[in-house]
Amino acid sequence: MPGYRKFAAFEGRLAMVGFGCIGRGVLPLLLRHIGIRPDQIRIVTDHDSHRDVAEAYGIAMRVEAVTPHNYRRIFEEELRPGDFLLNLSINVASVDLIAWCQEHDVLYLDACIEPWDGGYNDPTLTLSQRSNYALREAAMALRKIKGRNGPTAVLTHGVNPGLVSHFVKQALLDVATAVGDTTPEPRDRAGWAALAQRLGVKVIHIAERDTQASAIPKRPGEFVNTWSIEGFAGEGYQPAEIGWGSHERHFPADGRRHSDGCGAAIYLERPGAATRVRSWTPLEGPYHGFLITHGESISVADYLTFKNGEQVVYRPTVHYAYHPCDDAVLSIHELAGKNWQLQARRRELSAEDIVVGMDELGVLLAGHAKNAYWYGSRLTNKEARELCPHNNATSLQTAVGVLGGVVWAMRHPAAGIVDPEEMDFREVLEVALPYLGEMAGVFTDWTPLHGRGELFQEDLDEDDPWQFKNVRV
Repeated sequence: MPGYRKFAAFEGRLAMVGFGCIGRGVLPLLLRHIGIRPDQIRIVTDHDSHRDVAEAYGIAMRVEAVTPHNYRRIFEEELRPGDFLLNLSINVASVDLIAWCQEHDVLYLDACIEPWDGGYNDPTLTLSQRSNYALREAAMALRKIKGRNGPTAVLTHGVNPGLVSHFVKQALLDVATAVGDTTPEPRDRAGWAALAQRLGVKVIHIAERDTQASAIPKRPGEFVNTWSIEGFAGEGYQPAEIGWGSHERHFPADGRRHSDGCGAAIYLERPGAATRVRSWTPLEGPYHGFLITHGESISVADYLTFKNGEQVVYRPTVHYAYHPCDDAVLSIHELAGKNWQLQARRRELSAEDIVVGMDELGVLLAGHAKNAYWYGSRLTNKEARELCPHNNATSLQTAVGVLGGVVWAMRHPAAGIVDPEEMDFREVLEVALPYLGEMAGVFTDWTPLHGRGELFQEDLDEDDPWQFKNVRV
């Protein structure tokens, strides 16, 4: 596509696994901003319901479900050393695909670490084994195959997880400027952890409010969402997960620690879609969101951990606080009432279906001298439609996160297996920012204690507003 800046050139083949709302949203961005021909790209999917979109761009489609029994055969037929596997699917085990790519010198990126079909709600697995913590630990264990200089595999790089990790770094710099911290910008993991500790950041919420709405309201027995319904339900089934901060002094009664790994996170003995937390965004103000487990809750907390030997000296509490579109809230309420049996009717809202609204998605850094600071993207559906076809606001925020990660991987093809936090945030945001609408940074005096205790007696920790005990609903 002429007229667009090319951020990278790629001579190999690229196999895109999955062609849902994110895959369709990413495709034109790849062709716009990467020097790659349509005949170099192949879509591998279990259905051909969007073949017309692929054919409009001249992209070949292989309709075959990827399973534990055939994935090696499929990718040995599709890819060679130096090629790229872009995993935008659900129900396909990321760890197995990463291992294959490391063995065959193929680049890799996903937007979420997924298990095989049924892995999110397998009753034979413990809650710890069903967690994103366990999936990340399994992916990180693959570093031993080729060390830190093997073919690049970027983990969990959409918008969240993904771009929000880069938002955190920009937000830390913004808070530092506001409080007069003049130390040089950090250059490594230890430097970013030291900055967060020095600023006194206790809590990082991935704070999102989706206000997009269709002219057709949700009907009984129907699940409505602005992105993958199966993907949302799958992560909602998982236990709620929290990067557990060093300032916390009230361990949840239903909280549990993992027996191995980095130790940066805990989980609750209840689904994330049944757990609510208090948070804040500039346009919405205070709200109740779902504590849906996400990879960034673990990776950001781990990255910003400062230790003295094996002793954790500092770590922020990190978790998602997600208020999806109103019809999705009703859908989750109905889903929980049906004992988590997913509704038979499912309606994923396309850009054409949506008549109003935006996705306000950012990071809320709190507990520092300026109380709290939100930094992130405010993208309307109207803007998304104008910026790139096949996208609503939610899908485009994710799609440009994928694009930014793909460009980074192509520029750094021998970086090994990496979390988003280990990438250059400025390099990634340069690719993504033109598609994120208004980027806003706003300070607030709101805390989870505002207005509390006036109507009902509550057991609160009034000495520290940013205790998780106060945040949880």
